[in-house]
Amino acid sequence: MAIVYAAQLRPTKMELLAQWLPQHPWFGGDATALLRLGSFRFDDPDGEVGVETILVGAGDNAYQVPLSYRGAPLDGAEAFLIGTMEHSVLGRRWVYDATADPVYVGELAAAVLTGKVQAVEYREVDGRHETLPTTAQLASTGTAASVPVLSPSQPTTADTVTTVPAGALTLRIARVLDLPGVVHGDPALTVTWAGHETPVQLASAGSA
Repeated sequence: MAIVYAAQLRPTKMELLAQWLPQHPWFGGDATALLRLGSFRFDDPDGEVGVETILVGAGDNAYQVPLSYRGAPLDGAEAFLIGTMEHSVLGRRWVYDATADPVYVGELAAAVLTGKVQAVEYREVDGRHETLPTTAQLASTGTAASVPVLSPSQPTTADTVTTVPAGALTLRIARVLDLPGVVHGDPALTVTWAGHETPVQLASAGSA
């Protein structure tokens, strides 16, 4: 379960992305005209880290941007810091490219390998939880019963794919989405969103 607060964010997530995306060679769109296509969240088992993936459109392309939100800096991840923002409820949040965050890596591996479902998102209103509508829906071809013990290393990106070595497992995360829906590798995690009902690959997993 993910609690989404009705909060003021300074800067906003999309403002952060508009600054960060043009720094990367796999992004070829106009960052001043980003369109939010949808998003989904994973649960942090310890309830400390926010883990959200935002799907954005720019021109004819769609991009996947996994984010993690932390209440303090993540040791060793300085190169993957997207920025900080002030959250009117939670205070200062450090926003990371989540491919370098072990919480995201663990939850992504569970989604790819075992089909662990995305978090149900709630907003607290007058002391009760209201379920928020889903804007992106995941599906997995994974059939494993469990996830192996992971030891994530720093991610590397070549062309449009980020690779995360994690011990016995390697995760491959698409930055630019293949909109025709070609799936590379198995098991794989795919997504659909409103206006795009063809499953699009987000990530796959394989042995190291």
